[in-house]
Amino acid sequence: MLWFFAALLGYFLLALVFVLDKLILTKSLGRPVVYTFYSTIFMFGALLAWPFGVEFLDEAKHWVAALISGLGFGFGMWTMFVAVKQGEASHINPFIGAMITMVTYIFSSVFLAETLSTRQLWGMVILLFASVLLSLEKTSSKKVFHKGFLWAILAGVLFAASHVSAKYLYELYPFLTGFVWTRATTGIVGLVCLLYPSVRRSFRAKNSKKELPKAFGKRHAVPIVLSNKVLSVVGVVLIQWAIALGSVTLVNAMSGLQYVLMFILILLLSKFAPKVLKEYFTKKELAMQTIAILLVLVGSAMFVW
Repeated sequence: MLWFFAALLGYFLLALVFVLDKLILTKSLGRPVVYTFYSTIFMFGALLAWPFGVEFLDEAKHWVAALISGLGFGFGMWTMFVAVKQGEASHINPFIGAMITMVTYIFSSVFLAETLSTRQLWGMVILLFASVLLSLEKTSSKKVFHKGFLWAILAGVLFAASHVSAKYLYELYPFLTGFVWTRATTGIVGLVCLLYPSVRRSFRAKNSKKELPKAFGKRHAVPIVLSNKVLSVVGVVLIQWAIALGSVTLVNAMSGLQYVLMFILILLLSKFAPKVLKEYFTKKELAMQTIAILLVLVGSAMFVW
């Protein structure tokens, strides 16, 4: 059950990251490509773990798997940031999670021959349904389904491809080797982002200040952005470790726990600190998301007992 607790802690940290992502994308100029650059280029730093026993991959198809995982993760973040920019984090991110769970199950069944017990399968279905309930969005200015959800579908497919190809490598190599090559290749997406003038302009001191979230104030912006990146790295490491130890399908299905915490955080901020982050909730939404939270607890419990 070590994989379960690693995933639990990882999703807790990523819930905090998602809330901060929305805050940064909302309060800054919020160009997703700029934020993607700063979220991916530092992934090359994974190569610093080379002296600790990282191996070269043996075959060309293993390098292809590493590229699929790294690029899928990087472009998945890019499309996720676009989706969150166009919608509300408390709805878009659970929808992406539902897509990841469904597509991961399909990919892992086809390419990894993964199978689930009947109890685990029902637990996954319950978590998937809960994620869909959490994603239902009705705001004062948006329809239930809008363009942001199309980007969310693409993000879900890309993340699923990344997780399944990473699991493929974890079964062949030590965890550190698989992790370094699947994360370092994410840095390639940062190089692609350099093709955009808005990214290059962000290097100038005058423009870089504009890209920081104004709601935090100039003194706190940089520390909070850096803290967000640190939390993101630790959360990703824990999730990838859980995937290496357990089933990639079950680990991704547990993402419903992350969205419960994220929803609670956003609800509290919207009520008590609307100047920092404000999202629109109807009474019907609150009722449905309360039901979804209970379903998440039930679905997750089915993995433990």
